[in-house]
Amino acid sequence: MKQISDGYGRITGEILRQRNRTGDLSVLERMADEAWTLGLKAWKELEQAGEKEVGESSIIEGRTESCPSWISMSRADLLKGDGLMFIPCGLAAGSSITVVGTPHYAHKEYAPMLARSRKGDGLALVSVSQFVVELQGLKSVEGEDPPKILHLNPRLRGDWSKRPVIEHNTCYRMHWGTAQRCDGLPSENAEEMLVDGYRRCEKWMRNDIVDSKESKTTSWFKRFIGRKQKPEVTWPFPFAEGRMFVLTLRAGVDGYHINVGGRHMTSFPYRTGFTLEDATGLVVKGDLDVHSVFATSLPTSHPSFSPQRVLEMSETWKASALPKHAIKLFIGVLSASNHFAERMAVRKTWMQAAAVKSSDVVVRFFVALNPRKEVNVVLRKEAAYFGDIVILPFMDRYELVVLKTMAICEFGIQNVTAAYVLKCDDDTFIRVDTVLKEIEAVPEQKPLYMGNLNLLHRPLRNGKWAVTFEEWPESVYPPYANGPAYIISRDIVTFIISQHKERRLRLFKMEDVSMGMWVERFNNTVAAVQYSHNWKFCQYGCMEGYFTAHYQSPRQMVCLWDKLTRGRARCCNFR
Repeated sequence: MKQISDGYGRITGEILRQRNRTGDLSVLERMADEAWTLGLKAWKELEQAGEKEVGESSIIEGRTESCPSWISMSRADLLKGDGLMFIPCGLAAGSSITVVGTPHYAHKEYAPMLARSRKGDGLALVSVSQFVVELQGLKSVEGEDPPKILHLNPRLRGDWSKRPVIEHNTCYRMHWGTAQRCDGLPSENAEEMLVDGYRRCEKWMRNDIVDSKESKTTSWFKRFIGRKQKPEVTWPFPFAEGRMFVLTLRAGVDGYHINVGGRHMTSFPYRTGFTLEDATGLVVKGDLDVHSVFATSLPTSHPSFSPQRVLEMSETWKASALPKHAIKLFIGVLSASNHFAERMAVRKTWMQAAAVKSSDVVVRFFVALNPRKEVNVVLRKEAAYFGDIVILPFMDRYELVVLKTMAICEFGIQNVTAAYVLKCDDDTFIRVDTVLKEIEAVPEQKPLYMGNLNLLHRPLRNGKWAVTFEEWPESVYPPYANGPAYIISRDIVTFIISQHKERRLRLFKMEDVSMGMWVERFNNTVAAVQYSHNWKFCQYGCMEGYFTAHYQSPRQMVCLWDKLTRGRARCCNFR
């Protein structure tokens, strides 16, 4: 394999090397400097590692841990593990998990939204008692929040509806699906709404609803005088503060079934992209004491599809050599070092599009290094085999994604001669033929910036994604296209690279905002840019008529490709 300097190119290396020559470093520059130093060290260690480095087989072929048919944990065990039960080989149809616990009595919590509406902090205190039972995909991607394959949230008190509620949902990369809420009203009994023959929501007693069919007095009177039909029994909400419960979660054919105290209460259909075998962790947390947890009827063999087995070393998925002729579109895919499943899903789906196979469109992944040497060992092997990965010599972190975008720009003009460059994420599905048609509709001589554009967006100053005034002193961002997928023309790409060579390019940690800033500068100093906005470059999930779909799990990617090859560009959204 070539030395890393040939792998990432001159410009990307210069971005990082300049940091060592600059005395007054910004926060981003200091991060880049540190990442560069750690990256070079990691690469040297990687070159010294042999092909049979310990850890490689565990990532590709799966670990050798046993697959017990049952697991039990006591309260003490759960406390030691922060409420987590590890399920090595996931679940299967027929598996069940039983949780024995006691909800806490409600406590007061401060609700900021109520403080605004009620004009007083004292009036914004809410009584809350709720807990969460989650099935998580612990092995999916290390370093990220695991997917929530099932999120079950009984809310005894504190829901915005002011009623007891059981909420169900799923979450992938912080993107939540549509919640299924059961509030005591029975769900539809139509066959297409049932899950393995069960209602999604059973009926329970509600103080705000009186049964209009007959009063309790009439009901009991009819029972005593010999009514033949069996009277309907309505049970109360299955959870009560300070009262022990036994909850059983069973995996059926079409969905999960939740029983409490032996009675069926809710069912939740499986959602596209989330599978039982990926559910390798159970988390129980919130306002309750957990006494014990039992998991039974578990699979006793490893699943055939898991993130540890995704690298299919087949000639079918290898990339073609870079073409010597000019191409219409270069697609640079941002990916993390341990996103093996995501890259494999892209190779097996939209990278099989006719335009890619004929080399009219070229696709490459841009990946930085991982702190774990064994991950880098597998990454290098993956890159050498498939020939579609550009390894960048710095330690990966979110704030430095903009450096990957710079590398994509450089590759698009230095390694290939592309008329347009599309940047996307590895969980983005691209309808390549449709995107090409959109590009062809634009006059070739016109500089182009195409995507789902944002206007007058303001930086967040608080929270997880906060931007400091040092990082971005302005009150608004320039017009920018959402990061999951956008397109720029070659003249803009050339301008970006030349500006950086002259050290005139401002870098910001949010790469999509950085691109908007660079395009705005081109628009103001070189030539008028055609800003082409289209909501079909989806920012959140997928919608009908999409050009690109975001937050797609590997299984959803396969589902989308299957539909597309059948001539139906339809989403594989959550049902």
